[in-house]
Amino acid sequence: MAGKIIVCRCEDVTLADVEDALRRGYLDIEELKRYTGLGTGPCQGRECLVPACHLLRAARQADPGRALRQPEAPRHDHPFTVRPPIHPLELGLLARAQEGEP
Repeated sequence: MAGKIIVCRCEDVTLADVEDALRRGYLDIEELKRYTGLGTGPCQGRECLVPACHLLRAARQADPGRALRQPEAPRHDHPFTVRPPIHPLELGLLARAQEGEP
């Protein structure tokens, strides 16, 4: 028996976790991220985005009609949603801004 295959090492998301999410019908990158935690670690998806997209593509190709079964659900075919702050900030900058300092 082979060891577990890691897709997102920051959040310890395995191939089995991703395959389970795909079986449950999570067929876009944002849904996959929210269900598994993939791409939410320190690298923000820089390491796992490409492998995850390959797995999503394969799942969609295996059953093309599957992605169309939930028309009310929004579909995203772009990378993860960016969450501010985009660049790391020192906490002192935020504290001074709250006090009204420039």
